[in-house]
Amino acid sequence: MRGRDERRGSGTPGRWPAVAARAASLARSGTRSWIRSSPGTHIWLLVIGITSLVIAAASQDLETFLLHRTSSNIHQLTKHPLQSLLISGFWIENPSSFLLYAALFEVLHANVERWIGTARWLFTVGFAHVAATLISQEIVQLSIEDHSLPRSMKRVVDIGVSYGLAAAAGILTYRIPRPWRWACLAGVLLFFALPLLTGGTFTDVGHAIAVAIGLGFRQFTHGRPAWDFARVPEALRRAAAAVTPGPVSRRDAPGP
Repeated sequence: MRGRDERRGSGTPGRWPAVAARAASLARSGTRSWIRSSPGTHIWLLVIGITSLVIAAASQDLETFLLHRTSSNIHQLTKHPLQSLLISGFWIENPSSFLLYAALFEVLHANVERWIGTARWLFTVGFAHVAATLISQEIVQLSIEDHSLPRSMKRVVDIGVSYGLAAAAGILTYRIPRPWRWACLAGVLLFFALPLLTGGTFTDVGHAIAVAIGLGFRQFTHGRPAWDFARVPEALRRAAAAVTPGPVSRRDAPGP
């Protein structure tokens, strides 16, 4: 009995390196497949990573110049409308937030792009970014004329990717199967509406517009399957089976 246990235990140490190597190989393959299936998301994320490094390495004066020069505020929209609308979507104000944005890109943008295709995803988030920016800045302009906001708001820093993320959150709601979809929809609406009900800023208005645009593009999801949560346990079992090697044969087993 003791000899049988020793022979059984002697094969265990050699098994875990094989499991780790197999898991690493599957992870690399899965990562490559994920990136290839959502190229727009990861190209966009790469550019944001580069611009974040530029901001992090810049002096205070240069940082201030870059943030204002690339903003889609009233001043820049008046002087360089197309340029400011495009460039403002590739910068974030705080480089330390890059990892958070990277996670949001993977959860929202990558899933939407994989689901409805790169062209439809790009049109949705691009349209939302432009429309939310123009409408929110028009509200700023009207508030300045009404003396509700100071004239300095014409040069406020207005950059970032949050309008596109809001649109992606809106359209991704349709991938949630019923009845969970309604709870998800209520959560999304509450998340973006609550700031407006508690004295939101022009940016909060832009977020609300962007998520409404994402929800309004439901036709882009027609014919696209929703997630099937019932298949998750089986998918996990298949993944575990792919990582774990089969039983060791008597010929390969160590020991006498």
